[in-house]
Amino acid sequence: MSLSRRGLLAAGGAVGALAATAAGTGSTAAAPASGHGRGNGRGRVRTGFDRLAADGYALLRGQKVGVVTNPTGITSDVRHIVDVMHPDERVDLIAVFGPEHGFRGTAQAGGSEGRYDDPATGLPVYDTYLKSGQPLADVFAASGVDTVVFDIQDAGARFYTYIWTLYDCMEAAALAGKRFVVLDRPNPVTGRAALGPVLDPAYATFVGRREIAQAHGMTVTELALLFNKEFLARPVDLRIVKMSGWKRTDFFDTTGLPWVPPSPNMPTPDTALVYSGTCLFEGTNLSEGRGTTRPFELLGAEGIDHRWAAAVNALDLPGVAFREAYFAPTFSKFEGKTVGGVQLHVHDREVFDPVRTGIALLVTAKRTWSGFAWRPDNWIDKLTGNTRVRTMIDAGADTDEVAGAWAADLAAFRTVRKRYLQYR
Repeated sequence: MSLSRRGLLAAGGAVGALAATAAGTGSTAAAPASGHGRGNGRGRVRTGFDRLAADGYALLRGQKVGVVTNPTGITSDVRHIVDVMHPDERVDLIAVFGPEHGFRGTAQAGGSEGRYDDPATGLPVYDTYLKSGQPLADVFAASGVDTVVFDIQDAGARFYTYIWTLYDCMEAAALAGKRFVVLDRPNPVTGRAALGPVLDPAYATFVGRREIAQAHGMTVTELALLFNKEFLARPVDLRIVKMSGWKRTDFFDTTGLPWVPPSPNMPTPDTALVYSGTCLFEGTNLSEGRGTTRPFELLGAEGIDHRWAAAVNALDLPGVAFREAYFAPTFSKFEGKTVGGVQLHVHDREVFDPVRTGIALLVTAKRTWSGFAWRPDNWIDKLTGNTRVRTMIDAGADTDEVAGAWAADLAAFRTVRKRYLQYR
């Protein structure tokens, strides 16, 4: 593991404080933390944007602002933050930057909206998808912004690409000499623990740029602090705006916040709960449930029958049961064909381990279905961040053996991760 140990960034303030943290300074500024009760019994969780707005956008005063966001960038009353800020004279919002799927969310996986003027606001929308380094810095420079603001809901998995949009935009903002502000939102599957293999830098791609765990257990502001101190050769001038009312044990449905699908195949928080494990099936010839109403909860292929569900249920994995299931995807793998497989039913999310469950499903699928195969490009290695998962399963290793192989790397990552946690 090649994580550096550059510095300890102070957490700065209590959970309720609005932290405007400069790279290397740890400075903080307070903001109103009032809110009305709803949702988790402790009062409504307020996002970074809600707290920024409550503070009169003081952090953005005197700046020409551009926002990296998508349909998840909403207020607690489901208005988009761009639509809220655009008419507000306290903010000089001059540009929007769209990631994969686009600013307004019109594109499917692997697509974006391109460069256009937003019909609702007239603001120029620039495409960031698949741009990084100097080309992305050139986009920021051409936009005329002074400050780049990031506000996108994450799903908690290393291979969910918005955190690497965050990383790329931070790197590009540093190159362009722009200030960078990250507005926090909950990790929908809690921030209790990091799980799974840690990326080997030799397998870095847009589904994993740097050495973090498969399920990182962090929020986007925490990741931004870690990226800035541990990974960026040229740290950006970074500020973060934390949430109030969120605890590391909170699942999304306890926050009182509205859920917007962050991508077309992440329809519910239940999807996010299993995604960091079952997305591994993208690296196989089985369907990962795309083209169904339960993506990543339904898995299957032609020729699979009841034996798979029986084999994985026999492992008695904590918090989850598996139902023999048949489905016909409307797009993606096996489009229009009826396939057999399993549906995951998580009955105790407090003890459910999505990554270990994903490995168990791979092991049992290979043992019970003779047609099992990895994708020819070994995409599974990009998703797991190394070759060990694939080669160990091919060699007949069981779930515990595969999981044991990442224990040392995961322990090292957990040690580094602790330095950047902002909530209890």
